[in-house]
Amino acid sequence: MSRNNRPKTVKLPSAEELASRINAMKKTVDSNSNYRTKSLSINGSVCAKCGRTFEGDDQKLLTVHHKDGNHHNNPPDGSNWENLCCYCHDDEHSRELLGDYLQVRK
Repeated sequence: MSRNNRPKTVKLPSAEELASRINAMKKTVDSNSNYRTKSLSINGSVCAKCGRTFEGDDQKLLTVHHKDGNHHNNPPDGSNWENLCCYCHDDEHSRELLGDYLQVRK
C-alpha cells in the first residue's frame, strides 16, 4: 500500500473565521430574499409584458421574472428582473417549454 492513501490533515477555521463566513452568508440570503420588494420599487407595479397596473391586493398577482433564469442572480440595480403578472409569467415559461419540445422533435 502506498503512503499517499493515508488521510490528510485538514486545518479547521477558527471561531472568528466561521463567524465571518456565517455573517457573509446571512447578508447574501437577506439581499436575495427581498428582491420582489426591490423590483417593485425599481420597476413599479406594472406588468412589463401586457402593461396592466396592479394596486392594493391585486399586487400579489405581480411576480418577478429573472431574465436569465437564475433566481440567485439578484443585482442591486434590478437589471435581471422584470415584473410580470402571473398570467404573462406563466406564458413566458410555457413558451420556453414549447420551444424546447419543438426543438427535440426536429
